Amino acid sequence: MVARLLFSLLFCLALPALAQVPKLEVSVKRESVDGEHEFEVSASGTVQANQAVVWKILTAYERMPEFVPDMQSAKVLARNGNRVLLEQYGQAHFLFFTRHIHLIVNVSEEPMSRIDIVLVDGDMKVYHCRWELSTLPDNGGTRIVYTGTMVPRFYVPGILGTNFVRADIERMMAAVLARIDQPG
Repeated sequence: MVARLLFSLLFCLALPALAQVPKLEVSVKRESVDGEHEFEVSASGTVQANQAVVWKILTAYERMPEFVPDMQSAKVLARNGNRVLLEQYGQAHFLFFTRHIHLIVNVSEEPMSRIDIVLVDGDMKVYHCRWELSTLPDNGGTRIVYTGTMVPRFYVPGILGTNFVRADIERMMAAVLARIDQPG
């Protein structure tokens, strides 16, 4: 009886937290293009924060390693208005292997609505992605959409690779959504 009461109390206390968990959708498709294995990724979710808060967090590039899994560092090399040259170091995990990844990317910001990222140099043959923000009409929150195309310079196994890429994108997006929805 006491255990059942304790469980009921804990469940009721957890309900508000469960209701605030951002919904996350992720898809990854692997296609062969000109003999290369290309990964098309898409992830989206919603947060209670308004676009200005989301924008501030997504464009604080050097703070991203504080909450993005496997990102070890991010450094702004140059900034000119809405254009940023950014260097990132991170890791990718495949089974029991870890691959260090270094990227230099150009970032183009369309304030409060879009961030485009394009590879300059690094451990990818192709890497471009986009963050898009839109206001939710019903509650003033924000819908965040991340899309991208990646072709690594290293071997990524077939169907297993798609699952690993999906897991990495899911972890990254979940961490971003959780950070944005943190109070204060």
